[in-house]
Amino acid sequence: MSTREKVDIFLNKWVSRKLTVFIVASIGLFRGNLSSSDWVVIAAAYIAVEGATNIVERIMKAKGTTL
Repeated sequence: MSTREKVDIFLNKWVSRKLTVFIVASIGLFRGNLSSSDWVVIAAAYIAVEGATNIVERIMKAKGTTL
């Protein structure tokens, strides 16, 4: 098993990929590799996707169905 596969398995079990992207973008911002406007776009996308996911989960729970 390659290192990349091990990291992918870890991320699937412990951390969402969306959160990983947000954290990496934050690190890039603080290291100076990413402009603040790019970080804002990434943060807004993260918030939008998380919000949409939560809405769908609540709707499915209200209907009594599972994905």
